[in-house]
Amino acid sequence: MKESKRAVFLDRDGVINKVIFRNGKVSSPWKFEEFEILPGVKKVLTKFKKMGFLNIVVSNQPDVKRGFLKKEELEKMNQFLIQNLPIDEIMICPHDDNDYCNCRKPKPGLILKATKKYEIDLKQSFFIGDGWKDVEAGKKAGCKVILKKTNYNKNIQKGPDFIVNSLKEALEIIKNSIQKI
Repeated sequence: MKESKRAVFLDRDGVINKVIFRNGKVSSPWKFEEFEILPGVKKVLTKFKKMGFLNIVVSNQPDVKRGFLKKEELEKMNQFLIQNLPIDEIMICPHDDNDYCNCRKPKPGLILKATKKYEIDLKQSFFIGDGWKDVEAGKKAGCKVILKKTNYNKNIQKGPDFIVNSLKEALEIIKNSIQKI
């Protein structure tokens, strides 16, 4: 029997790249020029890889459906991530809430799709996100969930297994967790 793999699933906006604030609300970048990777991300993702994890980005991008984000711009951002960071796969849900698809977080559809494709052991995997939909999707999939605190998600207290201030703190938690497995 083949040995199953483990993964770090990562939300994109707010975890890998900076979010944009439009009219006081959190938004994804709509243009490649707005797309900026957060400091230290490459270093942490490289360490995850060295620890034997797949790095899989799982992101809701409803602004595609809403008409604010062109598919070409999203593709440029994804290609930039693949070319510049040690990412194994980027899985995007371009739908909006009222599409009732299985790939939109808080449903775990994209995580489960990746799990099947890569033969991932979810009990040995982690989901790092910055929103309640990330927490719920990771929990439903059976991952350990790490919430990255931000100035826009302070109300999320219940659900995540761990709450951190940075991706570097998440790395330490994952390092300590795998030593216990």
